[in-house]
Amino acid sequence: MAITVTDSAAEHVKKFIENRGKGEGLRLGVKTTGCSGMAYVLEFADDIEETDEVFESNGIKVIVDPKSLVYLDGTELDFAKEGLNEGFKFNNPNVKDSCGCGESFTV
Repeated sequence: MAITVTDSAAEHVKKFIENRGKGEGLRLGVKTTGCSGMAYVLEFADDIEETDEVFESNGIKVIVDPKSLVYLDGTELDFAKEGLNEGFKFNNPNVKDSCGCGESFTV
């Protein structure tokens, strides 16, 4: 099981954590929502719970709770610029389908 972070995403996360002044890493999870069933949750983590799985990639700790890991195993977190838009992109091999707006997915 693994979660990876591209160079581009790692650079942005490091800047955010530096500007924030604290943080253990990035917490990645899923929640039930949207028209396809699940959506990604991405936030800074100040603490690591005993049950969390921690993956280190490009100097970034990615912290995932056990329930989310089932849906996120093998995911690559990227940061992409597409035209005027920029943001984190999830390359998740477990996704079977996603909604038209890109907000939610099905596994």
